[in-house]
Amino acid sequence: MYFLMLVKEVVEICLKNIALNWLAWLVIVLLVVLSCLGLIGIYMATKNKKQKSVLVKIVEANNITDRHFLGYFSLFVLFAVTFDLSRLSMFVVFIIIQAMIGVVYIKNKLFFINPFLNILGFNFYKIIYTLDDGQKKNTHIFYRGAIELDREYLVKVKDENFSVLVPHK
Repeated sequence: MYFLMLVKEVVEICLKNIALNWLAWLVIVLLVVLSCLGLIGIYMATKNKKQKSVLVKIVEANNITDRHFLGYFSLFVLFAVTFDLSRLSMFVVFIIIQAMIGVVYIKNKLFFINPFLNILGFNFYKIIYTLDDGQKKNTHIFYRGAIELDREYLVKVKDENFSVLVPHK
């Protein structure tokens, strides 16, 4: 979302629809920083070597990416199309809405609602898996592509809210 808003602001400035003043610079810098922090966070969450890996066998997998994507997509449309961040009042509203969204998402553990991960090829699954001892567990997990049932995978556990599944060789 930040990247789309950044593109919108730069295009508006290039087309001279808005002036390149202190507020425009503040918006651009803020959006660049937030976009970079998001990219760094995703990279660290998916490439962290220190995270625990557990060998599991998937017995049931339901791709639930689409159940959450459209609700989040409406936020993209709201911000990318209707907000004029060259006005101080809209910038303040933008900050307040971002804070509210952040609090709600963190409080309700909605970390999986991330269209950027979907664009990168990750899907969000609700899975049931078995461990080596035969114990069955339920979880939500990110995986790039389609999960095959009755196949072994490694679950890279970042924390209780963010795990990535990778095929076991």
